[in-house]
Amino acid sequence: MLRTLLDRLLTTLPALAGVVVVSFLLTRVLPGDTAAYFAGPAATPQAIAQIRTELGLDRPLPEQFARYVADLARGDLGRSLTTGQPVTTDLGSRLPASAELTLVGLVLSLLVAIPLGVAAALKQGSLVDHACRVVATAGVSLPVFFTGLLLVYVFYFVLGWAPAPLGRLDAFASPPPTRSGFFLIDSLAAGDAETFRAALGQIALPALTLAIFALAPIARITRAAMLAVLAADFVRTARAAGLSRRRVVVTYALRNALLPVVTTLGMVFSFLLGANVLVEKVFAWPGVGSYAVEALIASDFAPVQGFVLAM
Repeated sequence: MLRTLLDRLLTTLPALAGVVVVSFLLTRVLPGDTAAYFAGPAATPQAIAQIRTELGLDRPLPEQFARYVADLARGDLGRSLTTGQPVTTDLGSRLPASAELTLVGLVLSLLVAIPLGVAAALKQGSLVDHACRVVATAGVSLPVFFTGLLLVYVFYFVLGWAPAPLGRLDAFASPPPTRSGFFLIDSLAAGDAETFRAALGQIALPALTLAIFALAPIARITRAAMLAVLAADFVRTARAAGLSRRRVVVTYALRNALLPVVTTLGMVFSFLLGANVLVEKVFAWPGVGSYAVEALIASDFAPVQGFVLAM
C-alpha cells in the first residue's frame, strides 16, 4: 500500500513540472506590462525601465525562469506587488474563505444529488428520473456567474431575503476569533450566534451557486452506480431472502454504490476550489480566486503563478 502511494505521488511530479512551465510562460505572454502598470499612467519611459530593472523583467526569459524555479525549491512563491506580502502569506490568509465556500457548496450538492440519484435509479423512466437528467444538464450548462447573478437578482434584489453580496460578513458584524479560518465554525466555537447567522446568510447564495454546478456529476454518478449495484447478484439474493426494500436499498445497494461517488468527490472538490473564481467575483468573496483575478488584472505574475500551482 505504501509503495503504491509513493508511486502515485511520483507520477504527480511531471504534472507539477508542466504546470510550473506553462504558468510561467503564460504570464509572460499575456497582454499588459507589469512595470507600466505599477509606474502609473503619467510615468516616463525612464521610470518604467527602472521599475522593470528592479523587478528583473529586463533579464532573459531563461534566467527569469531559473530564478523562479530556484525560489520554488526553497518554498518561496514570490512576493505580490499588489499587496506587498509574500504570495504564501496571501494564499494562506485567503484559502480558508475559498475552502469554506467550496465545502459548504459541496455539502449542499450532496444533500440533493445523492437522494436524487438514488430515486432516479430506483424509478427508471419516471418523472424523478427525467427531473434528475434535467437538473444535471442545467447544472452543467449554466455558467456559474450567470447562476450567481440570477440568484442575487431573485433573492436579494426582488425578494429581499438575502443580504448584500459583499463578502463573508456584512458591515455590522465582526469576524470571530480565528481558530480554523472558517467563520461558521469559529463563530460556533466562540458561542457567537449573531455572527454565525450573519456568516450563514452571506455564504448561502454563493454556496448554492456552487452546489447547483456540482449537482450534475454527483447525481449522474450516483444514478449510474446504483443501477449497476441493483443489478448485482448479492442484491438479488438479498431480495430473494425476503429482506425489506428499505434494507436492500440502504444497507446493501447504497453502501456499495457510494464507493465511486466518494472517489468522485475528491475531483469535484478540487475542481470547485479552482472554478469558484467567478463566484467569488460575483459575491465579492475574499478568497484565492478573487485574489488571482485582481493580480491578473494588475499583471502581477507571482500571485497568478502561485494560485495556479496551488490549485
